[in-house]
Amino acid sequence: MVFNIIIGAQWGDEGKGRVVDLLAAEADYVARYSGGDNAGHTVTVGDKTFKLHLIPSGVIQPHTVGLLGNGMVINPAVLLSEMEKLRKAGVYIMPERVRISYAAHIITPGHIALDQAREKARGTDKIGTTQRGIGPAYNDKAARSGIRMEALLSQETFADAIKTHTEKINQQLTALYDAPPLDPQAVALEYAGYAQVLAPYIDDVSTILAKALDNGQTVLAEGAQGTLLDLDHGTYPFVTSSTPTAPGTLVGLGIGVGKTNRVIGVTKAFQTRVGEGPFPTEIFGDEAIRLRGTGENPWDEFGTTTGRPRRVGWLDSVLLRYAARVNGLTELAITKLDVLTKLNPLRICTAYKTNGKTFENLPLGPSDLSPFEPVFEKLPGWEKDVCGVRRWDDLPVQAQEYIQRIEALVGLPVKLISVGPERDQIIRR
Repeated sequence: MVFNIIIGAQWGDEGKGRVVDLLAAEADYVARYSGGDNAGHTVTVGDKTFKLHLIPSGVIQPHTVGLLGNGMVINPAVLLSEMEKLRKAGVYIMPERVRISYAAHIITPGHIALDQAREKARGTDKIGTTQRGIGPAYNDKAARSGIRMEALLSQETFADAIKTHTEKINQQLTALYDAPPLDPQAVALEYAGYAQVLAPYIDDVSTILAKALDNGQTVLAEGAQGTLLDLDHGTYPFVTSSTPTAPGTLVGLGIGVGKTNRVIGVTKAFQTRVGEGPFPTEIFGDEAIRLRGTGENPWDEFGTTTGRPRRVGWLDSVLLRYAARVNGLTELAITKLDVLTKLNPLRICTAYKTNGKTFENLPLGPSDLSPFEPVFEKLPGWEKDVCGVRRWDDLPVQAQEYIQRIEALVGLPVKLISVGPERDQIIRR
């Protein structure tokens, strides 16, 4: 039995997709456990770039089975579109390769319209959501009024449920936000069509995983977003509506405590985030442009889901130590080390200071970081292009020292280091 978990250790966009793709080569099942199509994972194989939002990144490996867990919220239209794109790219996608939990919740046009109306109503106090209906879908789940994937198995009652749901959403849209209503009949008809196609994919994912682990197979759990966007443990209220931390894996897949072998935290060699919220180590100007890129390359710092330019900054070891603690990380995977080439000096935030006091760890979690000023440590950069390096010993000494300093600051070993977007541009230690 092997059950490994991939966790984003920052604000998402850490490069989890390519780490999942790498480790999926040794897995039988790859399972998404939280979030919806607000997440975006990119995998580059040769001249093909796969941008996935719902289906686990590990399905690019031809022998794996992809599972969508009960902790997810799923837009059927997006899911079917993604399936078709994968098929056209030569990836085999059929019910025997993709299974969807009967308990995952459905995102509807009503959820999307409500998400957009709420964000617009916030004005300058907007949270910066992707406006894809994620929050309202989780609202309905918590209020016990959501529609689960199992409803698709009865197409007639499903269409009625979608129609009734849309009518209720319309009341909120018109009365609270002065927004135009949706056509309940048209939405019901559209979703009845989705039910016909998706019904064969619906299953009990928890049971599938239990049998796989009992049979000694390998399961890789794929997280979405990142630790600092966790509903409870992130930079609240600038967070997502689910639990992307490691404990959410067990709830989002229906797996018992005590099954986990490795918890791998993925972090960039620097810091990024999309949308609003605190960012103590954020930088601007030429250095920021250098870290972000121009957007012409899929590897540049522009959101996979939104296309928005990401905010960038120096690596924050205070937040990384926090992520290690709340997730119980066993190791780190560092991505985008190559981006730091020819930046000199490099900086790492080692602590925060405020009112004459220095804090190596957060006194009250990451919600309000505005009082803190980062304490930076300078490290020498390197000039050598590392994109072709595959062995630790071949990295420039300064790059090795940078990685070793991260290990010392966080108290965890760095086992994987990516030096480019391609599948094979990985150093394994």
